[in-house]
Amino acid sequence: MNRRTMLRSSLAAAGTTALAAGRLHAQDEERKKTEFLHACMTLPYNKFPLARALKGIKSAGYSHVAWGTTHTEEGGQRVPVMATDAPPAKAKELGQKCRDMGLEPVMMFSTIYPENAKGLEVLTNRIKQASAAGIMQVLTFGHTKGGNREIWIERFKKLGPIAEDHNVTIVVKQHGGSTGTGEACAEITREVDHPHIKVNYDAGNVMDYLNLDPIPDIKKCAAEVRSFCIKDHRNWPKDQDCGPGYGEIDHYRLLEPVAFTGLKMPLAYENIFAPLVERPTEPEGVDQLARRAREYVETVIRGLQA
Repeated sequence: MNRRTMLRSSLAAAGTTALAAGRLHAQDEERKKTEFLHACMTLPYNKFPLARALKGIKSAGYSHVAWGTTHTEEGGQRVPVMATDAPPAKAKELGQKCRDMGLEPVMMFSTIYPENAKGLEVLTNRIKQASAAGIMQVLTFGHTKGGNREIWIERFKKLGPIAEDHNVTIVVKQHGGSTGTGEACAEITREVDHPHIKVNYDAGNVMDYLNLDPIPDIKKCAAEVRSFCIKDHRNWPKDQDCGPGYGEIDHYRLLEPVAFTGLKMPLAYENIFAPLVERPTEPEGVDQLARRAREYVETVIRGLQA
């Protein structure tokens, strides 16, 4: 082959490669980008009053918030963000308080296992609370030591229409036991077969409870995923949950399967802390870590959706 022929072949190959790349880019453009909603949970601030948590989350650059479980209020008392039996009007009040601070609430913890004797009652009220507050998702999870899959399915089938009527989605995340993987959670939601019963993906929990790589797992359930609990994990030099980018989970590979869904998808930052070192004793330290976590994941998403 002479130099002229080689040059023609090289140019043809380059053209084919460019054309293929252009087609892939066009396909990505045709698929609508997922609108990821970065929402810091109040949970990382649970040692401090809820009001300080909301102030810190806003100062860390978030425009969305996810309600955690309890906070240490003045005097040292542990107070729920929202009691399970609180009337919807109380949730509406807190939702408006968040919005007055520039924070849109998008998720709240159920704080109860679906198979609990009061599971159906509490989750029904959680749906009503979320609806009143304008919250799109209620987060629940299975029991770490097992769980009754049949009861979950039975109750989720009852809860689906209630959630739909209130424009709320229940999302179930991985928590060991019978919901230890995204694949297992997706099997449940597929059997329930309701658009308002879906999966929340918690990669840190998959790695923590089962010591499994979450990347192959999320590919098996991506179509059912409607939100994430953002939490990383390290197995070395200490088995420990941590903030995104501090652990061993590849967030590019984690979020790639859901980067182009056309959906609004909350990312609830549950763990923002550095491993191995002491956690901040002052809220300003938590503010800094909350900002770092958000900026890290935003950088990942910009790259994936470029």
